[in-house]
Amino acid sequence: MPLSPMNRREFVKKSAVTGAAVAAAGTVAAAPAQAAEQKRHCPPRTWSFSILGTTDLHSHVFDWDYYKDAAYTDKAGNSVGVARVATLIKQQREAKGEDHVLLVDAGDIIQGTSLAYYFARVAPITGTDGKHGPKHPMAVAMNHMRYDAAALGNHEFNYGIDTLRKFESQCHFPLLGANALDAKTLRPAFHPYTVKRIRVPGAPDIKVGILGLTNPGIALWDKDNVSGKMVFPGLVEQAKKYVPRLRALGCDVVFLTDHSGLDGSSSYGDALPYVENASNLVAEQVPGIDAILVGHTHVEVPSYTVKNAETGEEVLLSEPYCWGFRLSVFDFELELHHGQWKVTSKKAQTLNPNTVDEDPEIKKLLEADHELVVKYVNTAVGTCTADLSAAESCWKDVPIMDFIHKVQMESVKAGLSTADAALPLISVAAPFSRTADIPQGNVTIKDIAGLYIYDNTLYGKKLTGAQLKDYLEYAAKYYHQVPAGTKVDTATLTNANSFWDYMYDTAAGVDYEIDIAQPEGSRIKNLSYGGKAIADDQVFVVAVNNYRANGGSGYPHIASAPNAYSSTNEIRQLMIDYVTAKKTLNPADFAVTNWKLTQNGTPVF
Repeated sequence: MPLSPMNRREFVKKSAVTGAAVAAAGTVAAAPAQAAEQKRHCPPRTWSFSILGTTDLHSHVFDWDYYKDAAYTDKAGNSVGVARVATLIKQQREAKGEDHVLLVDAGDIIQGTSLAYYFARVAPITGTDGKHGPKHPMAVAMNHMRYDAAALGNHEFNYGIDTLRKFESQCHFPLLGANALDAKTLRPAFHPYTVKRIRVPGAPDIKVGILGLTNPGIALWDKDNVSGKMVFPGLVEQAKKYVPRLRALGCDVVFLTDHSGLDGSSSYGDALPYVENASNLVAEQVPGIDAILVGHTHVEVPSYTVKNAETGEEVLLSEPYCWGFRLSVFDFELELHHGQWKVTSKKAQTLNPNTVDEDPEIKKLLEADHELVVKYVNTAVGTCTADLSAAESCWKDVPIMDFIHKVQMESVKAGLSTADAALPLISVAAPFSRTADIPQGNVTIKDIAGLYIYDNTLYGKKLTGAQLKDYLEYAAKYYHQVPAGTKVDTATLTNANSFWDYMYDTAAGVDYEIDIAQPEGSRIKNLSYGGKAIADDQVFVVAVNNYRANGGSGYPHIASAPNAYSSTNEIRQLMIDYVTAKKTLNPADFAVTNWKLTQNGTPVF
């Protein structure tokens, strides 16, 4: 039986407790017996080694926030970037021995910061005008850190397959994706696995098979880049194929690096037949796995175990948060039995790099690239007549969100056919960052990038009035139900149903109310266009980003809706171009209050 999806809080709580216990035990030292055997020149009967893991680095090289143009800070005191993580890795290698440590990543490497955008679009690694492009800073850093393998993340595909292939060619380690297949041949489009050898003097090598699995959601989220080129079957299905193969190759340890979370959930509902966050299911349903490095969900899971249903063996899992916040450490102890190494114990923990300095060699290698990006993001593109804040964007219709809607609608309108241009045009968009702020005065690229943090492109999709109402009802499940007469606390109002801010769409161009006193599915009230109630069969063109248009977050109707427009231009760049052309960003040109929260018809704010 597959594991039922765990409550997110329960599994994070359990993993944190387990991880705290492991952390208290300290790091693994070389076994005294092992040292004694070496002294006597006897073949060792026991050996230890470690696999270190990162995930969801999202092109964070240094401990720097490009959107704020300052060192990264948060309330938890975290640091970001592989430069600090590299110092922890050096410490682990020094303590355990260079030949006792492998280094693996679980994906989402080349997208996520202004540095990532710069080397994909401004100075692309693929080159321009027939000239060779630069090396990607993440390839330079990870090569220097001597990674042994990395799984493909879904965001690896955001800039297209050509950019991904170029990055792959610059890496001195394989990018693994056993469930990234060529659409025509159904053969692996990337290496499914790699086998590493741990040298043991006087005894057989320990063979470690590393299998990489990526996220099936790529087929939806990056449909424009992969459709007809690659397909992405499920993690369980492909693990069942390759884990036995690794065992047949004589691997003593089978280690998976999965760009897939740990709770059995899918943000896209039943839009795909494969689970998005399937690492727990892989552990439970596929025999022969020793441990899994988990990624994709941006949570810290120091240590977590799942019992395999067939063998009863415990599979060890760990997820090191994201952005270089943590480093996962898997420690393995093995014994030699009849010429075959057997795992006798294993444990995992996460380490925090916020107490160590950045690796000086990585700083030296990449400081110039970093400075190029800093200069780029501080480029002024215009001015703004008033401060525009996103602090209340998750419960109020604020002008900074109307800026996004304005750009989306103008861009779609300019590209519509004559027939579709006669249809009413609206826009939907999510509040990606509550900390975003466009200041009064000079507006820089970083100000706009801090508001629109994803590299989404723009679509125009056709929805009927009935479908639009369904869409907005789906968005409204973002709010917890608050009965009339009960005070609304914004600290606890949002993110019901694990519906995160990036999943919550507001609409512009139509007027509506969200009655949070009502149960889910009955919250959208007084939906109108141009002062008139919307008819069920009325057809709209909806400006929407490609992630949502292709099924991201599981919104109804939108993925199958007819296309009226599509563009390969990033919405963020369209916003930059808008300010550059207008020279002045004036909320009077776009700010309209068209939606509000109510309780039984009474406005909340």
